[in-house]
Parts: sequence; C-alpha cells; structure tokens
Amino acid sequence: MSRARLLLADDHALVVAGLRKLLEAEFDVVGTVTDGRAVILAAERLKPDVILLDISLPLVNGIEAAKVIKKTFPEIKIVFVTMHSDPNYVRESFRAGGSGYVLKRSAASELVTAIREVLAGRTYITPLVSARQEPGKRRGELTPRQREVLQLVAEGRSTKEIAGILKISVKTVEFHKSGIMQKLSMHSTAELTRYAIDHGIIGT
Repeated sequence: MSRARLLLADDHALVVAGLRKLLEAEFDVVGTVTDGRAVILAAERLKPDVILLDISLPLVNGIEAAKVIKKTFPEIKIVFVTMHSDPNYVRESFRAGGSGYVLKRSAASELVTAIREVLAGRTYITPLVSARQEPGKRRGELTPRQREVLQLVAEGRSTKEIAGILKISVKTVEFHKSGIMQKLSMHSTAELTRYAIDHGIIGT
C-alpha cells in the first residue's frame, strides 16, 4: 500500500521541522512552504493527498488558501494545524473545505489520527475545541478579492504595498477597501482588523 503524500504549510521553521520528523515514519512529506501563495502553487505542482495548513500564514491566510485549493483540487484533503481554538476559526476552516482541525498544543499522536481519519473520508476536530456554538449573525459576504485586501490591511500593509502584492492599482485597492467598509458597516482600519481576527482572516 502506497504511503500518503503530505504538504506542510507553516511560517515557523521549527514547527515545520518538528512536523516533518513526527510524520515521516508513516507518510511521505513531499514539500514544505511558508506562506499562503506558496501553498497554492505547491498544491498544483505536487498534488499531495493531504495538506497540513496553518491558519496564520502571511500574504494569503490558510483559510483563503484552502478555498482556492479545494476549488481546483477537491480531492486534496486539508487538515488545519493551528493555535486558534475559537469556534469561529473552526467554522470558517470547515466552510473553506477543511476536513480536519488540530491545535498545535494537541498530542502528536492526535495529528496522525486526524490524517488517517481524513484519508478515510471522515472529518476530525480536536476535542480541545468545540465548534457547536451558534454562529453569530453574518454580515455581508465579502468577495475573495475583498478578503485578500482585508487580510493585507489588517496585517498593517500600506495601500501602495497592497497594490504591489496583488498587482492592482492603488485606486483599485482604495475602491475595495471602501467597499469592504460599506459592506461591513465599519469606519476605521482598527474595526477592520478586529473583524479580520474574529473571523479567522488573520491570526492574533
């Protein structure tokens, strides 16, 4: 029986090294990446069976990266490995196409269990979190581009930096930012940042 192929996505080198050492006995680790754009490209290039994905990745967060990957490669399983135990993150992660959710403080054996479960077509949520709380009232849904802009705004990037990263004009960035504020009924960058944290768009 062939070994499952794993792709690891985390921006902390020590975490990646630890995960690789833990998993290589049972799985083939075919690649490691450190940001959300890189994991999207690596998924296309390597076509792994499972991606272990941190939520708080730079440039594109793990939740947004998962949406892109699942749209193109629905057969790839995604297990989120994160420090975030808030139910909002769990809901957003599964809504994005995740099959598993494990905390970085979970036991090492739990991560292996989660991978086995998703490979068998099941879902896995660590007992350390509860996703059964009622979701709060949802405000206007943001478009994928608006969510990209919101993440970069919340990360503290300037309008010019955002334009460069997304390869769009400064005026287009300002248009998207204005649209986000209008849709969410918000009036400041601080409010946008709080919304991004609460909805798993960026980590704390």
